Amino acid sequence: MSDVVEVQVPLGDRTYTVTVGHGARTRASSVIPSTARRVAVVTQSGIPDTYIPQFPQQSVSIHHIGDGEVHKSLTTIERLCSEFAREGLTRGDVIVAVGGGMVTDVAGFAAASYHRGIPVVHVATSLLAMIDAAVGGKTGVNIPEGKNLVGAFWQPHAVICELDALATLPEREMRCGLGEMAKYHFIVREDLNEMPFNERIARCVGIKAEIVAADEREGGIRAFLNYGHTLAHALEIGTDFEIAHGEAVSIGVLYAAHLAHVLGRISEQRVDEHYRVVHDVYGLRNPLPEGVIADRLIEDMGRDKKAVNSLTFVLDSADGLEVVSGIEEQHVRSALDALMARLAQ
Repeated sequence: MSDVVEVQVPLGDRTYTVTVGHGARTRASSVIPSTARRVAVVTQSGIPDTYIPQFPQQSVSIHHIGDGEVHKSLTTIERLCSEFAREGLTRGDVIVAVGGGMVTDVAGFAAASYHRGIPVVHVATSLLAMIDAAVGGKTGVNIPEGKNLVGAFWQPHAVICELDALATLPEREMRCGLGEMAKYHFIVREDLNEMPFNERIARCVGIKAEIVAADEREGGIRAFLNYGHTLAHALEIGTDFEIAHGEAVSIGVLYAAHLAHVLGRISEQRVDEHYRVVHDVYGLRNPLPEGVIADRLIEDMGRDKKAVNSLTFVLDSADGLEVVSGIEEQHVRSALDALMARLAQ
């Protein structure tokens, strides 16, 4: 793989490029809209200034959001939009998000909302943002009743994956990204760990780009990108976000395998393959958080965005992933019991 790789997300006249590479942030000034006279950078105080691109031809304002899921809220969106208005941002200007998945989610939703839509460019500095949150146009914030329940589809103008930033990530942040990366093995049924890590990142971006192009608004196969997320979101809510998203996804992927096995969709050997990828390839031996209550998890899983009239999961089968609705609660509980028993070994 060359130093910098470009992946297209083909969406007709809204097609955009995802640039993956070391030093890719230096390309940011060339990918913002030509109409932009002002750039509003949304970031966090913990993101090194070195990753904030330079925009010599534009007026630049910096807008910080807080750390932690408590700040992924409508209150933060209101504050950002007020700050944009005071800076005089117009539809011809641009928002540039610099940071991880929380930053791109929040900045993307603010961009979708301000003036009913303003261009946004994401400069992803975490693995999770690069392979998931920054690509695809899903934006959102949390409310007490659930994670990402308020948001919008708003495709970015461009995405930059700054691989230099990965060397500076705390171990837990890196593990969060690996939790999302693990799911791609089961989406495409490929052994991605045979690739060099940088190529694996680009491959994950390419997989997501193909799925988004085929199903932009999650009416079909885009739900596959949420593999493992139904339990994951419930775990996050049930622990007041003490468990990080990628950690929860790594457990959710294993749970989805157990549920598919309980329903007779996959063999025990396929369940073992899930554990091999999650535990052995990525080293994600995350335990279930202490004090989680099955009834609460089931209630929160019922609020998942995929659930319309019944408990709904993305599940594996001999033919690949499928969205399965109408799952009986007894099977959901049996799979939870199986997960708890195996993680306790």
